[in-house]
Amino acid sequence: MTGSTVRPPAYQLLADELRAEITSGRLQPGERLPPEPELCVRTGVSRSTVREALRLLASQHLIVTTRGVTGGSFVAHPDAEQLSEALSTGLTLLTNSAEVGFADLLQLRRALEVPAAGLAAEHRSDSHLIELRGALFDPHLDELSTMMHAHAAFHSIMASATGNPLFELVTRPLYTVTYGEEVVEALPAGYWTRIDADHREMLTCIRNRDAEQALVASRRHLDYIASANAV
Repeated sequence: MTGSTVRPPAYQLLADELRAEITSGRLQPGERLPPEPELCVRTGVSRSTVREALRLLASQHLIVTTRGVTGGSFVAHPDAEQLSEALSTGLTLLTNSAEVGFADLLQLRRALEVPAAGLAAEHRSDSHLIELRGALFDPHLDELSTMMHAHAAFHSIMASATGNPLFELVTRPLYTVTYGEEVVEALPAGYWTRIDADHREMLTCIRNRDAEQALVASRRHLDYIASANAV
């Protein structure tokens, strides 16, 4: 007896069809989806099936549904924070499965953060400088959790200062999955003092719009993190 392929439920097939229309651009952000009765006629499924498909798309942040006379289901506008959270979940799952280690994450950070530092120096605004200064910490007074949060915030703001939203989207999840491996008992004395000094050096380069030195400082910063966490 040969095995048979299980057919996905009807709501899944409808959701896949609508998702394809959204991701292909045939349905644009803000555009209203066909009303439920029309989807029922078009696809030959029940109203409950249509609603289940729409609930699935809403849970994936692809559509938003509003009530009232002018309500309905609309294609969602891209939200960098929600997309970043989805990436963070995926990275966390990979890390917990032992398929991705700290060295892999650091390699990715190096590929993203070094060019980001140079771009931030070229494109930063005065408000970015204010935010970067606000993300500095005092290694002699602040608690570990405060320094960890500030470390992530500093690099996220630097990614934002590049002027390219994709840098912020991709780099933000990295800091939510590297905390557990960066903060280990074997960290050398003065680790956070050095991290603080590196951040201040990068801030100076970015303030001076010195892209070349920002690249050097960022590369040196990651080299230190790698050596401090080496087994």
